[in-house]
Amino acid sequence: MDRERDRRSRRDSALRRARRRLRPPRSLRATRAGWCFVAIIFGVGFAALNTGNNLLYLVFALMLAFLVLSGVLSEASLRGIRIERHLPRELFAAATHSVVLRVHNDQRRVASFALTIEDRALADEGPRSVGRCFTLRVGPRSRVDRRYALAPERRGELVFDSLRVSTRFPFGLFVKSVELEAPGTALVYPAVHPLPIGAPTSDDPHEGEARPEPARGGDTIGGLRDHLAGDGLARVHWRRSLRAGRLVVGEREGEARARLEVLLQLPAGLPTPAIEQRISEAASQVVAHLEAGFEVGLRTRARRFAPATGAAHRRELLRFLARVTPAQAEGEPATVFRPAGAPGR
Repeated sequence: MDRERDRRSRRDSALRRARRRLRPPRSLRATRAGWCFVAIIFGVGFAALNTGNNLLYLVFALMLAFLVLSGVLSEASLRGIRIERHLPRELFAAATHSVVLRVHNDQRRVASFALTIEDRALADEGPRSVGRCFTLRVGPRSRVDRRYALAPERRGELVFDSLRVSTRFPFGLFVKSVELEAPGTALVYPAVHPLPIGAPTSDDPHEGEARPEPARGGDTIGGLRDHLAGDGLARVHWRRSLRAGRLVVGEREGEARARLEVLLQLPAGLPTPAIEQRISEAASQVVAHLEAGFEVGLRTRARRFAPATGAAHRRELLRFLARVTPAQAEGEPATVFRPAGAPGR
C-alpha cells in the first residue's frame, strides 16, 4: 500500500513539473473594462477603414499604443519579483494562523505596483488557494512583508504548491499573472480547544481519557531556573522574574510533577467524524495539561509514550496525533517510547 502511494505521488509530481514547463511564462486575462476598451478599438478601426478619416486613424493608433504601454508597464511590475513564505511554528486545524509572505523586488531601478499574491496548496482536486494578500508598491532593491490568515481544515500534511502573483497595473484593463514555484510542507496538528485540567471531557471512557496523578512535595522553594515550554504560569516566581527581566520558575524542594496519561482508542469501523473527534480530544488533553505543568503521556494499543514534559515531548506527541490512523493506533502492542533523557518508570 505504501509503495503504491509513493509511486502515485512521484507520478503526480512528475505531471505537475511537466505542466509547469509547458505553461506560458505569463497569463493574461481581460477585465470587464478591458473587454469594453477592446470593443471600442475595433469600432474605431472599422470606422476609420470605412470613412478614411485621418482623425479616426490617429485615435485608433493612440488606443493601440495604450494597449502596448499597458503590457510593458505590467510586465515591469512582475519582473524580478521573489517571494519567501514564513510559516508559524505550530499549525492547528480549525484555527486561524498568520502566514508572512516576504516580497522582494530584485530590479535595480523599477518599482513594482499593485501586486496581488495568492498562495496555493495541493488538495484532492488539485491546487487550491489557501490565502491571498495585496501590496501597493515594492521599491527597487527592497522588500515588504505581507500577511494572510491561514485556516487549515484538517490535520496532517499541508503541501504548498506555488505562489501566483498578478497585477492590474497600470490601467486595470488586463490582469497579468505569473506563477512562482514555492514548494513546501507543513504539519497541521489536530484541532484543540480549552479543557478543564485533570478530568475527561466526555462520557465516553475511550475518548481522550485522562488519568492524572497528584503532585507530591513541599512548599519550600529550593532553587530558580529559566521558564521552559510546558511550565505552567502558576510556577513562575514573579518577583524574581521582574528583577531579572525574564520568566523565572521556582523549583520546590521534594517536588514531583503531577502525571497524566491520555488514552486514545480508534477501533475498526469507527466513522471518520468520530475518529477526528477522539484525536482532537486527545490533543486538547495533551496541550492543556502540559501547559499546566503536568507530565503527560499518550497511549494507544500499538504505542505508548511515557509521561514527560518540555517542548520536544509536546512536539513529539502532537506530531504523532497529526499523522495517526486507526490502523497505526490499533496495531500489535509495542514497547514504550521515551523521549531522550526521560527517566525510566
